[in-house]
Amino acid sequence: MNFDSKRTIPRYLFVIIIMTLAGAAIIGKAAYEMFVNDSFWETVRKRMASQQKDIPAVRGNIYSADGQLLVGSMPIYTLRADFVVKDPNDSVAERRTRQWRDSALVADMDSLCLGLHELFPETSAQEFRARLVEGKRRKKRNLLIARNVSYIKYKEFLQLPYVRNGRIKTGFYAEEIPQRQKPYGNMATRTLGALVPTCDSAMNGLELAYDSILRGTNGKRHREKVRRVWMDKTDVEPVNGLDVISTIDVGMQDAAEKILVRKLHEVNGEVGVVVLMEVETGDVKAIANMTRLGTPGNYYYAEVKNNAITDLWEPGSTFKTASIMVALEDGVISREDSVDVGNGVFMMHSRPMKDHNWRKGGYGRKISVDECLMFSSNVGVSRLIDENYYHHPEKYVDGLYREGVGVPFTLPFVGQGFPRVRRPKPDGSNWSKTALAWMSIGYETQIPPIYTLTFYNAIANNGRMVKPRFVREIRRNGQTLKEFPVEVVKERICKPSTLRDIHAILERVVNDPHGLGKKAGCKQFKVCGKTGTAQVADEHGSYHGSPARYMVSFCGFYPSEAPKYSCIVCIKKSGLPASGGGQCGPVFSELAQYVMAKGVYRQPSEAADSTSILDRPQPVAAPEAESGVVPDLTGLGVREAVAIAEAQGLKVKLHGQGRVKSQNIPAGHKFNKGQTITLELRKPHE
Repeated sequence: MNFDSKRTIPRYLFVIIIMTLAGAAIIGKAAYEMFVNDSFWETVRKRMASQQKDIPAVRGNIYSADGQLLVGSMPIYTLRADFVVKDPNDSVAERRTRQWRDSALVADMDSLCLGLHELFPETSAQEFRARLVEGKRRKKRNLLIARNVSYIKYKEFLQLPYVRNGRIKTGFYAEEIPQRQKPYGNMATRTLGALVPTCDSAMNGLELAYDSILRGTNGKRHREKVRRVWMDKTDVEPVNGLDVISTIDVGMQDAAEKILVRKLHEVNGEVGVVVLMEVETGDVKAIANMTRLGTPGNYYYAEVKNNAITDLWEPGSTFKTASIMVALEDGVISREDSVDVGNGVFMMHSRPMKDHNWRKGGYGRKISVDECLMFSSNVGVSRLIDENYYHHPEKYVDGLYREGVGVPFTLPFVGQGFPRVRRPKPDGSNWSKTALAWMSIGYETQIPPIYTLTFYNAIANNGRMVKPRFVREIRRNGQTLKEFPVEVVKERICKPSTLRDIHAILERVVNDPHGLGKKAGCKQFKVCGKTGTAQVADEHGSYHGSPARYMVSFCGFYPSEAPKYSCIVCIKKSGLPASGGGQCGPVFSELAQYVMAKGVYRQPSEAADSTSILDRPQPVAAPEAESGVVPDLTGLGVREAVAIAEAQGLKVKLHGQGRVKSQNIPAGHKFNKGQTITLELRKPHE
């Protein structure tokens, strides 16, 4: 067949022209919408954005070093009813659903209201009935049924008559709200931290320091109309927060708090601090900060601030160890040297330096370098330092920094204090004649208690100074994502010979019959340490107020032969008696004995205060758990139940108080690693 170009080519041209015009129209329309009608689409964008809402991520948990849940996110529910819900499939189904809902609700109204009353007895069945009838009449979209509902009650709610038919048919639904709870009550509350209830923002402690890790990432959802019914559509799934594994030991923390509070009541203390550290790693196993609150005759103690980390206190006589170490390291003194302390009063550049026993005539003789620390002699230590460094005080201060005293390091807490160890200026404008003498015995220097402990911990750790560690690792669903290594502040604080001398002297402070630290000793093992007693200024900066205020302390480590733990105890109080050895030493000793024989002090389930959700029943034997199968946790205490579940790879959420009453995943069911199991607890009297 011959190609008829005269007839065919015009047809092709016509099609091309039409397509070109259509394309130009499309491009023109797009340009118009983009540049001319942009305000309309901006309005649409804003409206769609306003419909998009966050899907809250579940905040990660904080665990103790021994696997106990210290802080966790546990859901609560708000129950509501939507009387305009329709089946989204088709109009016929919508009509049938409306007819069924109207008749079924009327038929089940009495049994439904009775069931709601049994779940929430504070509201009568008649009140529920009136509320539902009014909500149906007014076609309410979010009629409130109940707030702050536990997971177990929520599951029981879903089984009520009428409600059991599901949200699409009935319109009854729940809003899940994550809630932060502490199974061990107020234990280590300032270290663990807290959230602002109104905005879910971290305020302090580890909650704030690791907020970005714990918080996770919220998801996104929007409301979309499908066949005249608004439905939630998920745009981005939430990513739950990671878990933080702290260094805190529940048993040690509980013992530290209870022993300290008991002593504070006994001596009428204002503030008390205990920090317990693992020598080799610097892991903080316990940290207690108690402040006296209330009124005279009705005092109680609670954690108000993290004094061990934030407060700048004059260290007092615990600082004498650092002074003697500087002089030994520089070779200006030796343990064989002695110093005349006379009657306990020595005029130091026209200002009297006094020993604690000056009213009794002092020691009346020369005392050795060992005895200067054993007796905590102000005259002895200040004379040794002043006579050797008076003309070059900068050498003494350089020695302090050389051994790590005054060297700042960062900790994961907002508001941490940094040591203030003053250096003399070349022109002497910030230095007096008596500055060196008083600095050598712990005055004119301000150091947070945890820095003093870090120094003593270095002595115990063969001269290696490590930074206090509060978090060991970050986990997701039981899998370690990040580990925090031991951080070294100074590899060596002094020569081995100096270290041996200091170690031997500190052992005599506690174990020699004449040492002032003997009350910190233990019969089962030897302790090394140093007492401290310093007068502190009042709120006006005066040391002459009445009664005088004191900071008493004891810092040391144990067992002497192979140190495992270091500890500092500080108490701020008014009036006499004031003795670091006599008042802080017993706290140190009792805690040391508990730690070295862990579990003797009290049952782990007693590691709680009055706000704890733990009960105190007799121990229940833990069941054998088959791998990959949910164990039966009913009847167990919190500690045992959480340990067993997490050992299997489950993530635990708790609700309520006491022993495990029920679990949302039945025993014997298979589960995926990292799956969350919710345990409902019952109170001890139930």
